[in-house]
Amino acid sequence: MRSRQPEITPARPRRRLFGRALIAVAAGLGVALTGFVSVPVAHADDRPVSALETLATAIVVTADGEDFGPVKLDAIVTDAEDALTAAQEARSSAWTTMTDVRTSGLSLGDEATDVITTDLTAAISELSDLDVTPTYMLPAQTADVLEQTRTVAADTAALREQLTVAQEKKAAEEAAAAAAAEVKRKAEEAERKAEEAAATLAAENTRAGAKAVAQDLAASEYGWGGDQFSCLERLWTRESGWDYQAYNASSGATGIPQSLPGSKMATAGADWQTSARTQIVWGLDYISRAYGTPCAAWGHSQATNWY
Repeated sequence: MRSRQPEITPARPRRRLFGRALIAVAAGLGVALTGFVSVPVAHADDRPVSALETLATAIVVTADGEDFGPVKLDAIVTDAEDALTAAQEARSSAWTTMTDVRTSGLSLGDEATDVITTDLTAAISELSDLDVTPTYMLPAQTADVLEQTRTVAADTAALREQLTVAQEKKAAEEAAAAAAAEVKRKAEEAERKAEEAAATLAAENTRAGAKAVAQDLAASEYGWGGDQFSCLERLWTRESGWDYQAYNASSGATGIPQSLPGSKMATAGADWQTSARTQIVWGLDYISRAYGTPCAAWGHSQATNWY
């Protein structure tokens, strides 16, 4: 559509418009032109047309000869000015749209990315000299400008629509890419956290790691200092050797604190069978409730060989 020049208005119809308008004005003035016959003009009530009225009106005739009747000259000028304004706005919109297409960097496919404004610019130039253009020439020039304006406006709207579609497609692609990236980021974050948790679990499940966890929890959760931890260390060394997998086959006591049965530790966490920390959390709570302190529990164990 925009890849070819809009069809230029043929010159012959414009001369016919010019000729008809000139005949009408000449007839209104009662002037005989070379090659034409003067025709008197009067009102519908047969009242003669005054010279002042003649100068204030013109007969506008279309190319097919349809008579629109007398039109005030100031209306003709106003129409021309309005058409000129609309044309300039259409051209400006076309230039803006083409600039937007270029700066977007988007591909619009095989469609043309230019709006041809050459004919419109020429029509604007021809109509711009309103002050020096004979009024009887304005209707034809105005019609030409309006025709070119419609063509440019339609091409601009089509190009703008193409750009909008391309922009929406790009936005959708970017949104999809962002969503995929976020999914990937979350998966990687989850994997990283899982790896960290596994590493932490492995470290805490060692004897040294379990002791470090117990000392930290004893101080932070119960306010037990080094003296109490010393008792706790001796107590659980004798009970399980700080091995979270310790199991007494004869009694069924399980884990670092030797819970009897081991399933009691489920109150501290579902992972009680695989986590030294969970066993320690349960064991410290049991000592606090049953004996008050690790040293009291250790004293009872020394006396009875159990706690």
